[in-house]
Amino acid sequence: MNKTFSQFGKMGDSILKLKELPEDILSEPIKEGNWSIIQVVGHLYYWDKYNLEEMAPYMTEGADLPQFPDHDQHNEEAMAFIEGFSVASLIDRFVQTRKELTEELSKVGKGVRFTIGGGKRKFSSESFVKIFIKHDAHHLKQIHEKLQ
Repeated sequence: MNKTFSQFGKMGDSILKLKELPEDILSEPIKEGNWSIIQVVGHLYYWDKYNLEEMAPYMTEGADLPQFPDHDQHNEEAMAFIEGFSVASLIDRFVQTRKELTEELSKVGKGVRFTIGGGKRKFSSESFVKIFIKHDAHHLKQIHEKLQ
C-alpha cells in the first residue's frame, strides 16, 4: 500500500488509542460550543461510511461521482446517527470502516481519473484521500489540544 493510503489508514490507530481514556473526558466538549472528542470520531466515521458506500464503489475511469453532501446537514445527520452508540462501539466502528475504506480506495487503479459533482477537476483515489487526510489532521489537532 502506498504512503498516502497508509497514512490515511493510520488514523484508525490514533483513534483506537482513545479507548484507553475515561469516557467522561471523551464526552466533554473540546471547547465551549464544540463537539466532544467522541462526536468528532462519529463525524469522521459518518464521512468514512458515506465515502465507502457512495463514492469508492463508483471510482471508475471517467466517472462523475455525486457532489459531496451539504456539510452542515451531513454533520447534523452524523450526530443523530451516532446517538445511542457507546464510546467503545463507535471507536470500533470508526476503526473498522476506516480499514475497509482504505482497502477499497487503494484497489482503485492508479491511472483511474474521475470527477465529483460535475466538476472539471479530475481526481485519482489518491488525490481524493488527500482531502480527507487534511480533514483528519484538523480534527486530530483538536483532539490533541483537548487532551493536553
